[in-house]
Amino acid sequence: MLRVSGVDARIGPVPILHDVELSMDDGEMSGLIGRNGAGKTTFMRAIMGLVPATGTIDLGHVNLMAVHPHRRPHFGLGYMPEDRRLVPEFTVEENLMLPAWSMQVEGARGRLDWIFDLMPEIEKFRRSRAIQLSGGQQKMVALGRALMAGTRLLLLDEPFEGLAPALARRLAEVLSNLKDEGVSVLIAESNETHVADLLDRIHHIERGRILAS
Repeated sequence: MLRVSGVDARIGPVPILHDVELSMDDGEMSGLIGRNGAGKTTFMRAIMGLVPATGTIDLGHVNLMAVHPHRRPHFGLGYMPEDRRLVPEFTVEENLMLPAWSMQVEGARGRLDWIFDLMPEIEKFRRSRAIQLSGGQQKMVALGRALMAGTRLLLLDEPFEGLAPALARRLAEVLSNLKDEGVSVLIAESNETHVADLLDRIHHIERGRILAS
């Protein structure tokens, strides 16, 4: 479902990723595990087209390297950045609907209802502005927004970072339920503490290289 081969990426003059190889199957939940600075975020941003990269990135039969970054979500690719990137003055529902509006998705309201069924806690504050939420609540909303576009593959960058234990357990439960929905998920974390029981496969990354899978 996802095949990454020979990918190099740099930020400015600094090379970050070196000949990265990674593959995932349909419905698979994989971990990208590595310490801070190992290249996890750059790898996810390379898939989304947010940093210059060379090599091969295929999503099914689609060559993502030939697709402009703003078009990549149209192929079922959802991304939750580490810093959430919600629009502070928008309501929760508006933040969730942003990908659907930008892509002019048909059936977006049904997708929104599905997200609320998956995470009923965020439906309770659907009319609240994002700036009024706690950091943990914003993480859940950012996950919901990624799900609006991520019908095939979900990229989650450090979703558990900074979460209180109770909310971390709840997030793990939501991700476990996603496995039953057939969505492929790649989770970037600095360690396996919160995700080991969820993962079908683990990819270890260090200094911009996948060392083992």
